[in-house]
Parts: sequence; C-alpha cells; structure tokens
Amino acid sequence: MANSASGMAVSDECKLKFMELKAKRNYRFIMFKIDEKILEVVVEKAGGHDETYDDFTASFPANECRYAVLDFDFTTIENCQKSKIFFIAWSPDPARIRSKMLYASSKDRFKRELDGIQVELQATDPSEMSLDVIRGRAF
Repeated sequence: MANSASGMAVSDECKLKFMELKAKRNYRFIMFKIDEKILEVVVEKAGGHDETYDDFTASFPANECRYAVLDFDFTTIENCQKSKIFFIAWSPDPARIRSKMLYASSKDRFKRELDGIQVELQATDPSEMSLDVIRGRAF
C-alpha cells in the first residue's frame, strides 16, 4: 500500500521484524532504509541483544538518511527495570536533498505501520541521539 504523498510502500518484513522486536524482544534495534528503485521501506539491519548502543549508532551512515527503532532498556529512579521503543529519523546534513525530502514525507505513514512506538527522535547529528539524550527521553 503506497503512501499517496510520497508513493512509498512498506515491506512486510519491516512490520514482521518490528513485531518480533516488540513482542518477543528478539532484537536490540532495527535499521530501515528506503529502496529508491522500488520506492519501498526495507529492513537494512537487525541488531541482536549482544550489540551495544555504540553498535547501534555506528550503523547509521554519515551521509544517508535512515529510520531506526531501538528497544532501550533502563532502570528508573525507583530501581525498576523498564524498556521503551524509540523511533529515530536520521537525516544528516550531508545527505542528498531528494533523500531528505523522501524520508521526511514518508516518516509519518511508516511510523503508523509500527504500532507501539513510545518515543520519537529526529536527529541530524550523532550528538542529537547520544546515550544521554536517549536516557533523558526515556523517563
């Protein structure tokens, strides 16, 4: 089903992997990219639980846009273990204008396909999604 604003479809694999992350907690994160040839959002990488936050941030290309979901585990002030699912829209300054526009116009529809997102973050620079920022938004 293509988005009328951007003509973007979402692969079934994206929805399936997200459901596995949400329900079964099979992944720490999932990286998505838009395949511009077929105008579809596809899974680029699924990070297992052995991967760290540094592995997650290293998965973002320096000059290309991406979407990502992160299952972030944290401990509250009351010492309770919790987790939140973050949606990150990565649009670095060096990315092509056409790519930035495509990702921006497709973001809301793609996010609607992923039912269960708790926190959304827009980042153009690694500092905007540092571990401190993520922790601050988790509470």
